[in-house]
Amino acid sequence: MTLQQQQPQSSLTRRRLMMGLPLAGAAVLGVGFWKMLAGMQSGSFNPHDVNAPVLNRPVPDFTLPDQAPGQGFATQDLKALTKPVLVNFFASWCIPCLAEMPTLVALKDDLELWGVAYKDRPENAANFLKHSGNPFTRLGSDRDGRVGIEWGISGVPETFLIGPGGIIRWHTATPLDVDTIRQTLVPLLAKLKTP
Repeated sequence: MTLQQQQPQSSLTRRRLMMGLPLAGAAVLGVGFWKMLAGMQSGSFNPHDVNAPVLNRPVPDFTLPDQAPGQGFATQDLKALTKPVLVNFFASWCIPCLAEMPTLVALKDDLELWGVAYKDRPENAANFLKHSGNPFTRLGSDRDGRVGIEWGISGVPETFLIGPGGIIRWHTATPLDVDTIRQTLVPLLAKLKTP
């Protein structure tokens, strides 16, 4: 067999390989999608469950300027805490943020809340809080979204429970509701208050 006879055979194999790679990739994606759907049906997959590697770590370094009608805050303010605080990232353009606002307003008498207006115009965020209610005792503006990146958020609303000393104790990437507060947040707050 000559070299010329061997070359078409190797290019044919290479061509088959190049044609087979997209098919193999599509098959892998299909299997992954099928497993995700099966997990959602059985209840073992929660699309809102976010892997939060920041849990039980100090808050990142950041500084937020004031967002009317409140006073901004920084890393040092959270590290100086002696009691838990809920930090909520929100935006005026976010429909789920509007939906969770009554829950936050109801919660403000039981737990201090600090807000971060994420990628929002200051005047829009101020109007949003004026019309929906303002549950926040401190309020900062993250207009360019850089602080959100430092915190690892994927969108809004996202909420973090910050324990004494500025340690992130809990995180959710879904709007807060009464069930989440009752079933998750209240027991966690009780643990944080227990010596």
